[in-house]
Amino acid sequence: MVTITRATTRDVRFPTSLDKTGSDAMNAAGDYSAAYVILHTDSEHSGHGMTFTIGRGNEIVCSAIAVLSERVKGKKLEELVADWGKTWRYLVSDSHLRWIGPEKGVIHLALGSLVNAIWDLWAKVLGKPVWRIVADMSPEDFVKCIDFRYITDAITPEEAIAMLKKEEPGKAQRMKDAEANRAVPAYTTSAGWLGYGEDKMKGLLQETLSKGYRHFKLKVGTSVEQDRKRLTIARDVIGYDKGNILMVDANQVWSVPEAIEYMKQLADFKPWFIEEPTSPDDVFGHKAIREALKPYGIGVATGEMCQNRVIFKQLIAQGAIDICQIDACRMGGVNEVLAVLLIAKKYGVPIVPHSGGVGLPEYTQHLSTIDYVVVSGKLSVLEYVDHLHEHFFHPAVIKDGYYTTPTDAGYSVEMRPESMDRYEFPGKEGVSWWRSEEAKPILEGDRI
Repeated sequence: MVTITRATTRDVRFPTSLDKTGSDAMNAAGDYSAAYVILHTDSEHSGHGMTFTIGRGNEIVCSAIAVLSERVKGKKLEELVADWGKTWRYLVSDSHLRWIGPEKGVIHLALGSLVNAIWDLWAKVLGKPVWRIVADMSPEDFVKCIDFRYITDAITPEEAIAMLKKEEPGKAQRMKDAEANRAVPAYTTSAGWLGYGEDKMKGLLQETLSKGYRHFKLKVGTSVEQDRKRLTIARDVIGYDKGNILMVDANQVWSVPEAIEYMKQLADFKPWFIEEPTSPDDVFGHKAIREALKPYGIGVATGEMCQNRVIFKQLIAQGAIDICQIDACRMGGVNEVLAVLLIAKKYGVPIVPHSGGVGLPEYTQHLSTIDYVVVSGKLSVLEYVDHLHEHFFHPAVIKDGYYTTPTDAGYSVEMRPESMDRYEFPGKEGVSWWRSEEAKPILEGDRI
């Protein structure tokens, strides 16, 4: 049996603010960061997990991970995974920690990192990628992974088992699709950052189009005039008549009335959806925006800042969104994501995960594969950003417009030690990039 002996955390930050990678209307200069945890054991295996932030505050999440990880110290892996739903509830049931974050906020970010590290450890012990563990489960074992507290008014364990059983007849073929790297089509955000100049944006769109991408997302929200100019450039490159799909993302900058009026002025560019048009907690606001934009053929998507299955339950069951954008680590790791996949399946809302951040494509390729093979049985696209993958042992890879299905054991986010050492914050003198002269523009600009 494998016993977890201790946990270590690393505050890893990449200086993406220098070239405006990741820039949008709300976040002008983020530094893509990982609040990283390593679960050490009495075996040859270790579990690696992380959650995503954009710089300042990453150290707070690391502190929360260190505190929360005490709940698994000395625990046997086999006991933790024998009843995953019970384990998940145990991890969110420290009353003191729960007081400062009842399944949301910094504590929940830490939970996502820790839970994902346990899945990574389990997958390595079994010698399978995480998606395959879930794909090999019976419907009953799948449902046993989930804590159904707070969501049985939307879906019950019995309903979930019945839905999963209904999808089983086509599962063998979908497994073959996954093995042939045809389970998860990719869409790109890499050309759409607001901080990129027009020439750079145009060149990246042309490059990604030539690589087989057919879905493209651009950030919006600075001004209608500027956004119309950028969307004109995008449509000039990708066209209207080639099956190429355009999406836009406002990153929460508008009130509900502003979102409606603003998007009406972009309707002629025929966006598939507007992502995060307003506060991520505003269920009724999203519903109002959705109803107002429906005559214009514009859907509403959200999820990257949705903190838990309860908010997702409301967004989905109330008909507030057209697209469900689960995040791999803002919620409480794999288990809570599985709950949302089931709710979305019941209400017929497609899953299009948020994947715009360091480590997120590595994570979400597993989740989209699970959704296709096991839950929805339907192809859907997954966001891909083309940077920082070189820091992982098993990076996400796109070929012919599709994600290459992971085959290596684990959850694909094990970071190279040299990358952690070089980009740890504040790090060691002479080792960390953050101690170098190159870092001064960020540090002195108070952007980290």
